[in-house]
Amino acid sequence: MKPTLVVLAAGMGSRYGGVKQIDSVGVHGETLLDFGVYDAMKSGFGKVVFIIRKDIEKDFRERLFDRIARNMDADYVFQGMDTLLTEEQKRLSANRKKPWGTIHAVLCAKDRVKEPFAVINADDYYGREAFAILSKHLGSLEEGSREHAMVGYVLDHTMSLSGSVSRAICTVEDGYLKSMRENTKIEFVGKKVISHIDDQDVELTGKEWVSMNFFGFSPTAFDSFSSYWEEFIKDNITTEKTECFLPNGASRIVTNNEGKIKFYTTQEKWFGMTYSEDRQLVRSELSKKTEAGYYPEKLWTK
Repeated sequence: MKPTLVVLAAGMGSRYGGVKQIDSVGVHGETLLDFGVYDAMKSGFGKVVFIIRKDIEKDFRERLFDRIARNMDADYVFQGMDTLLTEEQKRLSANRKKPWGTIHAVLCAKDRVKEPFAVINADDYYGREAFAILSKHLGSLEEGSREHAMVGYVLDHTMSLSGSVSRAICTVEDGYLKSMRENTKIEFVGKKVISHIDDQDVELTGKEWVSMNFFGFSPTAFDSFSSYWEEFIKDNITTEKTECFLPNGASRIVTNNEGKIKFYTTQEKWFGMTYSEDRQLVRSELSKKTEAGYYPEKLWTK
């Protein structure tokens, strides 16, 4: 059974200043997601499920989805402020300002994903090598397996010159993830890499292994995520912005002995659409890869 690609595409784009998931960066109007889905398809993924906001559905279909659906099995689901909430939870969270986060997003796709699956962000470039790594791992899983996987990147390969980034720093032991901690603000300060965490400035080497939200899970992960979400929402139902992060949920699988996460690595260099200033860099990098023959001039034939 071919694995499925789950794409987190419901973000607000507050730092970017627009709907970056469907912003054109390719010669023929392709989005960054077109290239990610193309790499996944070439690496053995059989289906893609996008998680989007209801308010971008029309533009999403016109500028991305319909094109991909002509070339690959594709589906999408909605993540809203009140998705998966009870009526009482909806009432208590009436002042909510932000989506509930990436664990909530993945759970929105639970009914559409029955096979092993990988998760990516909509605004990040991962490289075909990383898709091939997870496709091979997921394709080898037996039914009921609790061995998941992720691809880690070198921190200084994932930094933006335009501002701070969020990265989960990983601790690895014997080839498996031991723990992850989300750092929501890492940036260059002069030539130093600084993480602003717990009201402190911590200098990093830049060589740490970090998560880019590129995970591979067997379907058993949904049980762990559901349990984590229930605990999170109970404690945070009245908060306006607190989010339930996928790296924390994945780390919890390990610390609660609910499964193992094989830690693969790549030297691929990230680029992405975090800030509006990043758009030209993304266009340039994709153009170089196309000129070098890594991508065909026109990704899709239909």
